[in-house]
Formats: sequence, C-alpha cells, structure tokens
Amino acid sequence: MFYPEELVEEIRLKNDIVDVIGSYVKLQKKGGSHMGLCPFHNEKSPSFSVSASKQMYHCFGCGVGGNVFTFIMEYENYTFVEALKFLANRVGINLPEAEYSEEAKKQAGLKARLLEINKEAAKYFYYQLKSERGQAAYGYLKSRELSDETIKQFGLGYSNKTGDDLYQYLKHLGYEDGILRESGLISFDETRKVYDKFWNRVMFPIMDANNKVIGFGGRVMGDGMPKYLNSPETKLFDKSRNLYGLNFARISRKPNIIICEGYMDVIALHQAGFNNAVASLGTAFTGLQANLLKRYTSEVLLTYDSDEAGTKAALRAIPILKEAGLTAKVVDMKPYKDPDEFIKALGPDEFKKRLDTAGNAFLFEVDVMERDYDLNDPEQKTRFFNETARKMLVFTEEIERNIYIEAVASKYRIGFDNLKKLVNRYGAQLVIGQNEQPKERMADRGRQKNKPEDGIKQSQKILLTWLIEDTGIFEKIKGIISPGDFTEELYKQVAEILFQQYETEHAVTPAKIINHFESKEEQNEAASLFNMAMREEMSDLQRRKALEETVLRIKKNSLDMQSKKAIENNDIQALQIIIREQADLQKLHISFKDG
Repeated sequence: MFYPEELVEEIRLKNDIVDVIGSYVKLQKKGGSHMGLCPFHNEKSPSFSVSASKQMYHCFGCGVGGNVFTFIMEYENYTFVEALKFLANRVGINLPEAEYSEEAKKQAGLKARLLEINKEAAKYFYYQLKSERGQAAYGYLKSRELSDETIKQFGLGYSNKTGDDLYQYLKHLGYEDGILRESGLISFDETRKVYDKFWNRVMFPIMDANNKVIGFGGRVMGDGMPKYLNSPETKLFDKSRNLYGLNFARISRKPNIIICEGYMDVIALHQAGFNNAVASLGTAFTGLQANLLKRYTSEVLLTYDSDEAGTKAALRAIPILKEAGLTAKVVDMKPYKDPDEFIKALGPDEFKKRLDTAGNAFLFEVDVMERDYDLNDPEQKTRFFNETARKMLVFTEEIERNIYIEAVASKYRIGFDNLKKLVNRYGAQLVIGQNEQPKERMADRGRQKNKPEDGIKQSQKILLTWLIEDTGIFEKIKGIISPGDFTEELYKQVAEILFQQYETEHAVTPAKIINHFESKEEQNEAASLFNMAMREEMSDLQRRKALEETVLRIKKNSLDMQSKKAIENNDIQALQIIIREQADLQKLHISFKDG
C-alpha cells in the first residue's frame, strides 16, 4: 500500500458506497440493503446487494463483492491506486506524493509504460500513413471520403508490410521485450522470432473515455484475412468494457448515443456532424458496455447493419440495454446497409430524419418475429399472436404492458381485449411454473447442499457474518473460538483482523478489512464471508441453537485437525492438551447454551 492506512480509511469513509454505486447501478432499498441488477453479469432478477451499514456490496449471483475501492477497481478496470485517486478526487481530498518502493514503482508504472508504448505506436502508424509506403492506405481512406481533418482527429494510420518495423522502432526508443510482449503489439513465437501483430493494415487507435490509446484495430489492405483485427486483451485493453468513439461521444451534449457496428460507421457519422456515435469492438454488445453508456445517456439509438447479421446484433443488444435501464430505439436505414452508405447516398439531413423517427425497440422485435410467420395462414397467425403475447410478459408494470398490448393490437387488428386475455393467460402459467419445483431439481439441490467438503467452510462463513451483525457474540465465544480455529487461510486472516478490531475498538468495520487484500479475487472472497444469506424468520431460540451448533462444529473441526498434526509430529504433550479440550467440548456446549 502506497498511502497511509489512515488516509485510505478517510477516503473510504467519505465515499458512501450506496452513493457511489448508485451513480452506476439503479438501486432500490429492500430491508436493510439496497438491491439492483449486477453490473458484472447479465441477470433479470436483482441479486446485487449494497449494504450501507457494512459499506460493502455482494452479488449472490456471480459472487463478486468488496468495498467501495473494490467496486471502482472492478467496474473501471483500475488498479487500487487509480481507484484511490478517483475516489479522493470525488470528495475533494488532495493526495500527497506517495513514496514508492522499487517493486511498487515497477507495478504502478506498468500501465503508464503500456500507455506510452501505445501512444508511440499510434504516432508511428500515423507517420507511416503519410509516408510514401502508406499511400495505398491513405488512398483507401480518401476513397471512403474521409477528410484529412477526420483522419487526424481519429489518429488513423498504417502498419507497413514489413514484419517487424514497429518492433525495431519501439526497441530503438528503449522498450524491453518483456513489456513489448505485454503491449499486445508484438508477437514472439517458440523460436524467439519476433514480428509485429499488425502489418499491411489501416490502423484505428482505440481510446478510452479519457483519450488514452488502450488498443488498436486494423483493417487489412487487400484480400487478407481476417479483414479486421483487434489488439488482444492486455492490462489496458478489455474489448467488453470499452466502446470505439466514446471519448468524443461522451462530450457531445446530444440527448442520446448512436451505436454502430464498425469503426468506419462511427468515423463517417462524426464527420457528418453526428459526434455521439460509438461502436462495440469486434464482439457482441455486452452488459458492461451498456453500463458504460448509462453514465452518459439514458437513450440509445441502434444503427446496426440492415442485413440479417445486423438484425441479430440488434436483437441481442436490446434486452441488454433494457436490463441496464436504458431506452433503446432502432433506426431504419433501408434501402442502405449501414450509416456510412446512407449518408453518402442521401446526406446528413435525411439521416437526421431517420434518427428522429427511430422505432420502438420492442415493436422492432415483434416486427422481426413476424417475418417467420405467414399471417395469411390462420394457424401460423395464431402461433404468431401466442408468441407475441409471451413476449409481452417482459413488461412487469401493468400500465406499460397495456400500452404495448394496445399498440400491437391496433397494428395487427386483433382487438385489445383478446390480446390482453392471451397475455394474462401466459402470465398465470408463468406464475404457476415458478411455484412448482420439479422433484429432480429439488433432489439435485438437496444433494448440492449436503456436500460434506463445504460444511465447515459454510460454518466458518456463517460465524463471520454473525460476528459483524452482532458484536455481542464476541463475548459469548470468548475462550471457545479464536482466529486459529478458522482452518481456511483467507478465513483465518479475516478472523484475525476482525477479532483485533473488536479487541481494540469494541466495534467492527468489515469494509475496512477488505483494504488488507490487494487482489480483486481475494477482496471478492473476503466480502462473501460477511454476506452469507441467513434465515431472517428464525426465532431467538432457533438463532441461539444455530449459533451454538456452528461454534461447536468449528471448534471440533479445529481440534480434529490439531490432533492429526500432533500425531504426525509425535507431539505427545500437545496431543494430551487437545484430548482434554475434546473431552471438555460437551461442557462447553452446556455452558454456552446456558450463557
């Protein structure tokens, strides 16, 4: 840790976790927690819990969790120091210059050096585009009607046909093979042969929201494959978390953001004055990208290609955008394939009209579905209306659902009441289906719950959760349980910190404990220790009995393990002490129950 613990804790305390996460995720208060849809995996039912009292979050679906630092690290893909600076700036705390050890400097500077390499590579590619060797690539961009100003704005470039000239250039600047390997720009094969990742391609620098080059896309010149190639994933570049053109679109001051399929569509739209256009990076649209957009807009306009592949991409993106709380509309570009073709043919004014008349996303889904049915055939028409009625169940609010029923009924002349009855019938079937648990599934769950290897871990987790919810338990287990009785290494570390907190402060701060773990994986696991789902309907007597059984189970397991170790080490004295403690367990049981 590069900053004093007191300063880190001050920054954490001033950044209320509900406020911070609430600026990224829509949260609703539920009991003592706030619940929302997890931003780290796609889900339809909220399983993401944020606790104001614990100042921690935990997803019961995918298992991520931690404190406010963990969330910013996970969501923004930041290091701990970057998250600390971000949150310090949020609450107006000026961080002092930190003293770094040599190893700390090396780790903290890794991302900075990778950013330097990417910046140098972008400059080199741009230079090559303007050189004699880049004339064919430059001619290609001009044939796409891009101005020199646009080419410069997006930093477009060219990677030469020769296989290692970027490598030689970066080596000349003093960068070592180790960091060049991590940049994703240079490849090293088994025979130690070195070659550039990109060659003979028009280059598109990919920038993050802060205008820093984090990766590259390259379009091959000629007939080579693949046509488009992206940087591999690096410490800087995660294609599922970034969007091409967002560095410009986020400051466009437009009421919405346009999503396209490719780099050229984005660039063409920006050149035509639509500087709110972005594109996903050679992959299907993700929930992380939807949450990224949510920071800057509440409405998204989809301008995917009008062919079959583009239609499928739009159908995949719509539910993801809806889950993120964004309004999605679909822009009709027919008879043209994409925004670039449309603007070249009809101009920006006509494209603006298409944006203004973008269609409702749900009605677009119904329209696409209609293509699979012959509505002149009564049987197929019936199946179409049944499928449409099932789709209506995505609307949980009755008013909203009725509005869509009315719109569809009007378009297809089916009658509002008829369609509503059909929707309600499927809704009733869904409720019945949710209430019924097939015997096989219940048996599987039973077998899952009874895994013996998970029993002790579960007990240790339960006790840690109870200790932070009721510090009075510390006094009840005094002399019975100590941190050494937690046999999982991470659990033991957490218990040591927790017991120390209570001993010195007579209070516990679980969010503070997370700061002792550096990796996000350890922070997630530590957070899960304080978020075991408990049965709230238990009576005081049931809770006392459950706590008693949990404590005794943990102690018995601890003594059994100590006993095995003493036998292995032939430590007779230690073994005698353990045997006495094992014999006393029944007394502890009676004493504990009566206490």
